[in-house]
Amino acid sequence: MEIINTLVGTPLGWLMRFCYYIFNDYGLAIIIFTLLTKVIMFPISLLVQKNSIKMVKMKPRLDALRYQYVDDKDAFIDAQSALYKEEHYSPMAGVWPLLLQLPIIFGLLDVVYKPLKHILHVAPATIDAFVSKTASLMGMTVEELGSTAQLTVVEKVRAMPEAFSEIAGANDVISAINSLKMDFLGFNLAETPNIAVLNAVFIVPILAGLSALLMCVIQNHINVLQIEQSRLSQWGMTAFMIAFSTFFAFIVPAGVGLYWTFGNLFSIIVMYLVNAIYSPKKYINYEALEEMKRTAAEEKVEAKRNKALAKKYYREFFAPDNMREMKLVFYAEGSGYYKYFEAIIDALLRKSDLTIHYVTSDPDDAIFKKGEPRIHPYYVDEARLISLMMKLEADIVVMTTPDLEKYHIKRSRVKPNIEYIYVDHGCSSLNLTYRTGALDAFNTIFAVSREQAIEVRAMEKLRHTKKKRIVEVGYGLLDNMIAEYGSKEHVENEKKTVLIAPSWQYDNIMDSCLDELVAAVTGHGYRVVIRPHPQYVRRFPMKMKEIIEKYRPNFSDDFIIETDFSSNVTVYTADVLITDWSNIAFEFSFTTDKPSLFINTEMKVVNRDYKKIPLTPFDVTARAKIGRALEKSEVPAAADAVAELIEHGDDYRDRIRELKQSHFYNLGSSGEVGADYIIARLRRRAERRAKSAARSATPDTK
Repeated sequence: MEIINTLVGTPLGWLMRFCYYIFNDYGLAIIIFTLLTKVIMFPISLLVQKNSIKMVKMKPRLDALRYQYVDDKDAFIDAQSALYKEEHYSPMAGVWPLLLQLPIIFGLLDVVYKPLKHILHVAPATIDAFVSKTASLMGMTVEELGSTAQLTVVEKVRAMPEAFSEIAGANDVISAINSLKMDFLGFNLAETPNIAVLNAVFIVPILAGLSALLMCVIQNHINVLQIEQSRLSQWGMTAFMIAFSTFFAFIVPAGVGLYWTFGNLFSIIVMYLVNAIYSPKKYINYEALEEMKRTAAEEKVEAKRNKALAKKYYREFFAPDNMREMKLVFYAEGSGYYKYFEAIIDALLRKSDLTIHYVTSDPDDAIFKKGEPRIHPYYVDEARLISLMMKLEADIVVMTTPDLEKYHIKRSRVKPNIEYIYVDHGCSSLNLTYRTGALDAFNTIFAVSREQAIEVRAMEKLRHTKKKRIVEVGYGLLDNMIAEYGSKEHVENEKKTVLIAPSWQYDNIMDSCLDELVAAVTGHGYRVVIRPHPQYVRRFPMKMKEIIEKYRPNFSDDFIIETDFSSNVTVYTADVLITDWSNIAFEFSFTTDKPSLFINTEMKVVNRDYKKIPLTPFDVTARAKIGRALEKSEVPAAADAVAELIEHGDDYRDRIRELKQSHFYNLGSSGEVGADYIIARLRRRAERRAKSAARSATPDTK
């Protein structure tokens, strides 16, 4: 504190002394001093305004990143830092005024508490003598006078000047003290207001609170950040500022309360000035922000409805009769995940009389419309999913969600011997695309391919974890797509169709090189279809709207943007697919036997330690076998690459078929294999329970 008083209080003292001797009025000097500090800090206020505009402008993109990396905090921090760097945004800029305000207040306190030092410039030795004499007159020690010692000296000198006459140079000091005007409009600015004493100075804290109210009301209407806050947040901050300002003005001399009051009033002027210089409306798309707010409001209403729905299904799930009969549970994160279970579930329904309990985190999951009496669907929200999973009493749980036990989804604490089966929702590398240890807590892995089986064993060895059962199942989604594609009549396109279907990960085609790619492939006689990832459309609605509006003038039969994902017709009828690191390339090429063109955007690496296993991921090796890849700098040559892929389509067809046959387990019958395993495991558990029950029922004859 002494350092602040020396470094800040001394120059502020000179400034106050200047203001005082110009106006010869202590209160007016404080007001002018307050104005000068606002002028000095105005460049910082401008910087804060620019920074705040950048923050609000970035809000849609930040929200998109939060969605994109909802389960990867490290990746989100990296992407957020990259966005801040791109926008030249400083998170600390908004804190600077507060950081500077605090030492100014402490320095001002020192100035108000020590008028002999800062206003009258009395020599330190003389000040000490006057303070010692005052303490003696009051029967106190110097230490007991505390921080208000010099103010007390002023009062005593004015009351009994003759008591200080023996001090060297006393006459000049006494004369200066008597000429010091510390009153303002009838207020003694050296006095600290007392909540129990209703006098003139009592009004200073009231004025401080009223000035805070006025400042906050205006701030809520014109400040770029406050405008974006909810009404509750705005008025919560207003109430806090009023209470803080009033309380603060009650514990400091009235001079500091006067500074605080006019500081609030001058802040209003500063807000109007910075808004005039850097108007938020010039930089921020408020229409997009309003749409986000409307969406958020709709989601809030929907969340309330879903909460009641989840409560209903939760009770139904844990009904005693239901729990006694529950043997098999599937869990899906959303409606789009049923396709990964479909082949297995269809086979289970054909080959057994099992009842399937299907838990989903999507209240609008298509499973509710399926109408299969032996599939019992339940919607469970995030709040109840944790407890539901921990209270499970089934024999087998099948899920596509990795990271069991690592985050919110835990193994059952009621029945520890449940067998948890992992079904991959892709056919790519488990080592590359999942976090370290993502599969550790599973008992069984339904492997898509030999490469996945090798990766699982290598990860177990690397992490020294217990061996899991690896069942050579295959990829049910691909089996179903091949069957659906084979059932359709195929007609050669009059115009070759190029399907651009990127991922939604960071640095995807939509964000990094869409304009260049569209410019490269259009105008060459192709029909071009842009089919963004469903998650991109859902999570980045503002971006998607901007893209559609940008290309709307070009829409025709030969150029469309498709956002209806209810059908795979576009995928089945395209001649060439262009993507980045999306698994749709494998689904397209292995279903249609047609080639894919890859753009080498930043590779999706979830497991940053994936190179510890000396096995090149399938995501990398397959690119050269089912098509070819271009660097982003080579995108302008994409039309030539497309022409080459189409021209050599027969060669690629043979290579794709060969890779497909050699890579996937049980091509065309993966659902049967997965179902047979589940049926056998449940039967074995039932037999064990029957034997155990029989042993318990047999009397001991020994």
